[in-house]
Amino acid sequence: MSLKFKKPEPKQQRLKAMFYGEMGTGKSTCACQFPLTAYIDTEDTTSKKKYANMIIENGGAVLATGDFDEILSQVKELMSTNHEFKTLVIDSLTIPYENLQSECEKVTGSEFGRHVTAANKKMKLLVNLLLKMDLNVIVCCQAKKEYGSNMSVIGQTYSCYNRLGYMFDLVFETQIRGDKFFAVTKKSRIDEFPMNESFVFSYDEVIKRYGSESIEKKVIPQELADAKQVEEAERLIDLFKISEETYSKWLEKHNAESFQELSKEAIQKIIDHLKSKIKGD
Repeated sequence: MSLKFKKPEPKQQRLKAMFYGEMGTGKSTCACQFPLTAYIDTEDTTSKKKYANMIIENGGAVLATGDFDEILSQVKELMSTNHEFKTLVIDSLTIPYENLQSECEKVTGSEFGRHVTAANKKMKLLVNLLLKMDLNVIVCCQAKKEYGSNMSVIGQTYSCYNRLGYMFDLVFETQIRGDKFFAVTKKSRIDEFPMNESFVFSYDEVIKRYGSESIEKKVIPQELADAKQVEEAERLIDLFKISEETYSKWLEKHNAESFQELSKEAIQKIIDHLKSKIKGD
């Protein structure tokens, strides 16, 4: 087998960011100013005139829901259909995550944290889709205390799925100082946002650093695997007794947790590969 390494090619990336902080620290104010937002409002923020007017002015629209499955369904629709939106905002993800844990607890019980494990599995599916979709993504989260040794409070962190911060390119902790909003960069893969830097937090400042071209470029929909394709792939896997190791490698190749996350093209290649075994190819 020949080596498959090649030189990396930098690509223009969509903005993938998380804002977390106490209430009133500018998270929603910044998020509402992005152009053409599909704004998932889980906290009744956009019923207030200030936020509603900003979203309308910037060509956005709102879905008010805290239901995790509805959010997941809408994310898949945004990925795979033609629309005018450029940015997806979930404000905040804390609420549907808590609701999801409650729903999972009804099924699994809470012993040994089974409900949290089940909720995290579904959260990972959602986040993988958010990172793949050709939209800018802003996820807001509520803050909670962060504890160090001997249960001493050492600061604050986000209240949500505990691996969320690892997955986004940018994570900002938002604060208010006097009458101004500030952000501290807690995680960054973007040179223009140095780690641990504190800066005046506003939409204009984020765009000035990140660049408007990535924010405003045309969205290209991606067709996801449909139910029939998933059913056929699973039937063939069972028929040929494909090992869990092989199945996992296929998913890992596409940065996916399940066949539902694969593109229509990717899952069809798997189906065609399995069908070739029937013909003896």
